[in-house]
Amino acid sequence: MVATPIGNLADITLRALHLLSLVDTVACEDTRHTAGLLQGYGLHKPLLALHEHNEAEAAQTVVQRLREGQRVAYVSDAGTPGVSDPGARLCATVIAAGLRCVPLPGPSSITALMSVAGTGGHDGRFAFSGFLSPKATERQRELQAIGADHRACVLLEAPHRIEALAKDLASLGQRPLTVGRELTKQFEEIAQMPAAAFPAWLQGGAHRTRGEFVLLVHPQALADSDAMDTATLRTLDRLLTELPVKTAVKLCADITGAPRNALYQAALARRSGASDE
Repeated sequence: MVATPIGNLADITLRALHLLSLVDTVACEDTRHTAGLLQGYGLHKPLLALHEHNEAEAAQTVVQRLREGQRVAYVSDAGTPGVSDPGARLCATVIAAGLRCVPLPGPSSITALMSVAGTGGHDGRFAFSGFLSPKATERQRELQAIGADHRACVLLEAPHRIEALAKDLASLGQRPLTVGRELTKQFEEIAQMPAAAFPAWLQGGAHRTRGEFVLLVHPQALADSDAMDTATLRTLDRLLTELPVKTAVKLCADITGAPRNALYQAALARRSGASDE
C-alpha cells in the first residue's frame, strides 16, 4: 500500500520510488492518473484498475497474482490508500487469503494541516471524520457529535460541497477552524478563523471554492469549572490514593477527557490539602 503525493510530485518518498520500480504490477484507483504519475518519475509499469466500483472483483485478481509470485503495489489517486480512498477492501481480502499487506507511509493532508494549525489536539488526541454524509439529516447528526466532542476533528470535503459544509460548520460559532485548500499544490491556501466566519471567507474570492479541502475543527476549550465536575474530581481522588500524581493525572485525563493541565493543578492542590491535615 503505497502513499503518493497529494499534489507536489516532489513529495514522493525514496522508498516508494524504489518499490514502484521493482513491482510487476501497479494496481490503482485511476489508470490514466497513475500512468501520468509514474511517467513523471520515469517509470512504466503494467496497471490494474482497482477502484470503489470494482474493488471486490479486482482484489481477487491481486490475490491471484500474489499467489503466482508477482509483486503488486496499490496506489490511490493521492495520499494514503484506504483512508477516505479505495484500498481497505483490498487489504482485507489479501489478509484473509493469508498474504501480507505492507504499508509505505507518505504524504497526508491530515497531518500536513495539523502540523501548521498550532494545535496538537486535546492532549494530542483528535478524531478523523473524513467526508461527512451527503444526507442532510445524517450530516446534522454528525456535526452535533463534532460540536459536543472536546477533541480536535479533521474533515475532508470536495469543492462542489464546500459551501454547504461551511454553512453547517458555522453553527459551531467561535470555535477555531483551520482551513487547508489545495495543500502542497501551486495555489495552496491555509487560513484560520472562527467557524462562524467560514462562509464569509469562502465568499472572499471565486478561487476559494475550488480545489480539495481539509479542515481542522480545533479542540473545544474547557473551563476549569467544566473540567472539574464532581465525577471528575471523584475519579482523580480515587486514582491519587493508589498512584503518583503524574500517573493519576494521565489516567484521569484518559478516562474523563478533562484537560491534563487543569487536572494536574487540581491534583497538586488536593495533595497539598491532604498533607496540611
